Amino acid sequence: MSDSPTPEKRARELRRNMTEAESLLWLNLRNRRFLNLKFLRQHPIIYEVFRNEPLYFIADFYCAEKMLVIEVDGKIHEFQKEEDQHREDILKSLKLNILRIKNEEVEDIPKVLEKIKGFISKIMITHPLPTCGVLPPLYE
Repeated sequence: MSDSPTPEKRARELRRNMTEAESLLWLNLRNRRFLNLKFLRQHPIIYEVFRNEPLYFIADFYCAEKMLVIEVDGKIHEFQKEEDQHREDILKSLKLNILRIKNEEVEDIPKVLEKIKGFISKIMITHPLPTCGVLPPLYE
């Protein structure tokens, strides 16, 4: 057994230590405040199990209804473009739609919410979800 925390424990830790930008966006997404969509914050997404250990990413925000991951990127992401691209490739292989928002953008929350709304409209046109059945969350 590994000493690394479970996806749930790591997500809980990240929820307790959200950045200012993440907290501000969360205030506008939580409790179905935005387009009546259910968003989860700091949500673990397991993409593989290797040697009985989950390999996972923790999405800043996740909406199962729209198969949407929203990442709020700080300055560190300017220096880890390759890692971010690898992560995006894996998430896209799971049929997830990824929207990246820079920390500075969140300062203008109405503009960010419009950006999210536009992105959702665009993905619904290019990748409509099935009309029958309910898609389960990727991980709970």
